[in-house]
Amino acid sequence: MPAKKKSEKKTEVSFPAFRLHDVEGRSAGRFEEITLSQLDLGELVVRVAYSSVNYKDALAATGQGKIVRRFPCVGGIDLVGTVVSSESPDFNPGDEVIATGFGLGVSHDGGYAQYARVPAAWAVSLPSPLTAFESMALGTAGFTAALALERMEIMGLRQGRGPVAVTGANGGVGSVAIALLAAKGYEVVAFTSKPHAQERLKLLGASRVEMLPSVQERNVVAKPLMRVAWAGAIDNLGGDALPWLLSGTATGGCVASVGNALGATFDGSVYPFILRGVSLLGIDSANCTLSLRQRLWAQLATLVDGLHLPEITGTVALTQLAELMPSFINGQAQGRWVVDVNA
Repeated sequence: MPAKKKSEKKTEVSFPAFRLHDVEGRSAGRFEEITLSQLDLGELVVRVAYSSVNYKDALAATGQGKIVRRFPCVGGIDLVGTVVSSESPDFNPGDEVIATGFGLGVSHDGGYAQYARVPAAWAVSLPSPLTAFESMALGTAGFTAALALERMEIMGLRQGRGPVAVTGANGGVGSVAIALLAAKGYEVVAFTSKPHAQERLKLLGASRVEMLPSVQERNVVAKPLMRVAWAGAIDNLGGDALPWLLSGTATGGCVASVGNALGATFDGSVYPFILRGVSLLGIDSANCTLSLRQRLWAQLATLVDGLHLPEITGTVALTQLAELMPSFINGQAQGRWVVDVNA
């Protein structure tokens, strides 16, 4: 009798990932080798080209916020890459796709790995002429800025009705918001706490750059209704900056709340709402409909040449990610950072 052949065991190929773990009740990121079988389920397997770093990513990686909903989880709330295999009729191998928001990097393995597996309903085809790198130079920050402006325009914001204020102007959302507003013909007042950022913010399109008043100054100056100073605002700060912005907003104006760098709660007056008809708009970029995502990404693609992405974007290798994260928490990071997951 011929000798029986030993059954060959297939070995899965491993690849590097920046994975979040629960360490004594706080999330902490570390590099490790994982395989496709360890990734969450989804109809698309994507070879990731780039991801990006957002404030939310930094909170998750450093344990400064209760962001991650289950462990372990590959970090990165953004990704762009090429479909390797698809169980969806909407995508084929070779298609370039963007995925942002939903549960990526929070409750579903995200973009900080060379491969990702995502539900097809979370993916958007990369629109021409946007490149993969440019899509992550925008990422969740750029998408959030575009969503905020769309909501504000639905509420009646128009060019020529007065300036639009942007707080947290030096950060990712703030930087893209300034460039996007300027590209669409709006007058922009950028508020920052960093004196050295003035030249850069004017380069992005800010008509004026002003220092954000201190907490004490905001509390002294702020009244339920201040002199009208802007037609609308995109606020990355929250906290006591939000009622200050609302009190200076014009009749019929609106303020889009996109972040909470100064705090998640605020103490304000109803007067801007009931005496000037000001609208406070909550911007949730993580759970938008697919049609809205497709429309906004297509719009960003048409405007990309005017968004000054080279001036606001840095690149970091996946292996250097942990070193960069603290700068987002302490306010030293500026603009956008693209993660090259293959470097």
